[in-house]
Amino acid sequence: MKFSEQWLREWVSPQLDTQAMADQITMAGLEVDAVESVAASFTGVVVAEVVSKEKHPDADKLNVCTVNDGSGSTVQVVCGAPNVDVGQKIPFATVGGVLPGDFKIKKAKLRGVESFGMICSASELGLEEETSPGILVLSESAPVGTDFREFMHLDDMTIEVDLTPNRGDCLSIKGLAREVGVLNRLPVNGPTIEPVAAEVEESYPVSVEAPEQCPRYMGRVIKGVNVQAETPLWMVERLRRSGVRSIDPVVDITNYVMLELGQPLHAFDRDNLSEGIVVRMASSGECLTLLDGSDIALRPETLVIADHSGPLAIAGVMGGEHSGVNTNTHTIFLEAAFFTPLAIAGQARSYGLHTDASHRFERGVDPQLTPLAIERATRLLVEICGGQPGPVVDVVSAEHIPQARTIMLRSERLEQALSKALETDDVTDILQRLGLEVSVQNTGWSVVVPSWRFDLAIEEDLIEEVARIHGYNNLPVRRPAARLALRSADEGTLTQARLRRQMVARGFQEAITYSFVAPELQSTILPDAVSPVLANPISMDLSVMRASLFPGLVRAMEHNLNRQQTRVRLFETGLVFNGELDNLSQVPMLGALVCGAREAEGWSGAKERVDFYDLKGDLESLLALGGNFEAWRFEPAEHPALHPGQSAQLMYNGEPAGWLGTLHPQVRATLGLKMDAVLFEVRLDVLSQGQIPSFEPLSRFPEVRRDLAFILKEVTTVQALLDSVKQEAGEYLQDVKLFDVYVGKGVTEGHKSVALGLTWQHPSRTLNDEEINKLVDSIVTQVRVKLDAELRG
Repeated sequence: MKFSEQWLREWVSPQLDTQAMADQITMAGLEVDAVESVAASFTGVVVAEVVSKEKHPDADKLNVCTVNDGSGSTVQVVCGAPNVDVGQKIPFATVGGVLPGDFKIKKAKLRGVESFGMICSASELGLEEETSPGILVLSESAPVGTDFREFMHLDDMTIEVDLTPNRGDCLSIKGLAREVGVLNRLPVNGPTIEPVAAEVEESYPVSVEAPEQCPRYMGRVIKGVNVQAETPLWMVERLRRSGVRSIDPVVDITNYVMLELGQPLHAFDRDNLSEGIVVRMASSGECLTLLDGSDIALRPETLVIADHSGPLAIAGVMGGEHSGVNTNTHTIFLEAAFFTPLAIAGQARSYGLHTDASHRFERGVDPQLTPLAIERATRLLVEICGGQPGPVVDVVSAEHIPQARTIMLRSERLEQALSKALETDDVTDILQRLGLEVSVQNTGWSVVVPSWRFDLAIEEDLIEEVARIHGYNNLPVRRPAARLALRSADEGTLTQARLRRQMVARGFQEAITYSFVAPELQSTILPDAVSPVLANPISMDLSVMRASLFPGLVRAMEHNLNRQQTRVRLFETGLVFNGELDNLSQVPMLGALVCGAREAEGWSGAKERVDFYDLKGDLESLLALGGNFEAWRFEPAEHPALHPGQSAQLMYNGEPAGWLGTLHPQVRATLGLKMDAVLFEVRLDVLSQGQIPSFEPLSRFPEVRRDLAFILKEVTTVQALLDSVKQEAGEYLQDVKLFDVYVGKGVTEGHKSVALGLTWQHPSRTLNDEEINKLVDSIVTQVRVKLDAELRG
């Protein structure tokens, strides 16, 4: 909720400066996100009047104007705005003034004609972000010579409050003023709203077929409305300062009343309605073209406003294009209704929409606001657009309107929760200032909740209200007393914190991505994945649960590459979701992605890019943490997201546990990525398993090393060679190192030379050559028989 401080202070004005009031609101539980000036800084701008206008003698698009700036004489100004005209009141920057951006106004000569000042547009004064097509025209009553900042009340601040979903009552100036009044023990003085008497007998029939979803619907016909009328500048400014763009006077008035009172309204073109308004659930197969031009297929669970020809609007969300007010509208049907929050909740998002109206109706709108809002909007419409209002049609289902709730607040429970005993009169005063009806009982207070507080339902809600109004900083600090036993640490399990530290030590940064991804992205990376589709997604780009960490990491890489970060090293831990809801598995995973240069940029760093083996080394450092590295295997396998021939499946004790590989070129091309990437993901439950360390005495006897080079087929994996060697190397083998792989001259085509360094050591004696030679012969024989490999000469 964004609002003007001056507008709020018209309702209630505590003796606090802007920041103090913002801090007070925050401490009351309504967090202030930003406090900003409503206009950029400028000086030397006054209200002036255009006295005369003539065409520039040497420029078709320029006019030579005479301007009365209130100084007692007129000045000549050259103006290129297409909408400048005689008699207009305009903002005029005098010579010596300074506009936003430190633009200084000086005497100038344009195409040979002198100009003494500048007639300003809204964008030139910093009142609009987009460039204005013409000058800003003020109301006829604007006093000539007045400082423009004073006239427009631009020494104002906008305050943006981040409201929690339970505080829908504060989505208006009225609601915020009520809070500020309570906090400062001040009365709230809003505008007086009197009923507008009907001037014509014309009304429009309304029927409500879904009273549970729409307990109250009010409407009235207003004839002879001038939609071409100009929205008053004061209203345009208040809307702008609340983050709402001015459209036309009818829409502006409905938006203004919504911001002021918290009640959304909608205006239909009565001449485009057929036979009567019907509030009902949508029928299967019905479609609607919305005000934004989008066509949607309505679902049966959607509440709609319709006439006898079909749907006109999604109730509480957005109106339809056909029945909306346009430049040819002369008669409107003004709607104000109360929709139950459950009827509107999720409807806008399910259609990919989010509107100010749906934002309020989903959180709950005061059902008592409806008649006030329609009378307030009628008064403003008649004053600004003219017209003759008809009688108000009011369809009410009293049994479905929320009834007042009574809650018992026990004094003993209040003292226990706050660690402080408050005076009965103080608690009573706080509750009454909040608008609650209070009856003091022997054990506490019986409280009747007002219609605008949907969030108050149980005793704990009242305790929270008393605490925040009394002031959290006025409550004593009490730390819980507890005797806590130290939790035992399982040495055979690796914690996620330990795994994260290892990844950070390897130069990675932790990423946190959404657990839901775009369906197109997931189907590109994992075409066979099956995971739940969200019924109420944040957006259509985040509508399916991720079946792998790969989509989120790839999207994070793309985000970084688009921002000139060419070396990316990311890892993430989180759940992945496989299967439908009735058979869903949630598996914790650790994934990583690298792309770009192997080393950080520097004078001594190499320029090579990372490859499969770089990330394999990082992954192996994780696997080694558990002390059971021998249980892991990398086996060649194909994955739809990974490059064939550059991918491997991780196996743990013979069971699949993850994947490692280079991103598939086709996937990279589909996603428009400009750089190769290498990824892995591995199951956390398996990765966390380790062995409890045990001590083995160090041998005092010398090691014996033999280097063996084998010629074997290129398709034979090194892992198969290592397994064969270890099988025959005996119990005293301490280490096997792969130190050379060679393909080329001297090696038969289709074969490779693999060189291994084998180290033996006995714990209690020196091994002799005869023992070692016997082991080497056994290894060579085993490799020849099993792998069709030969010892290189």
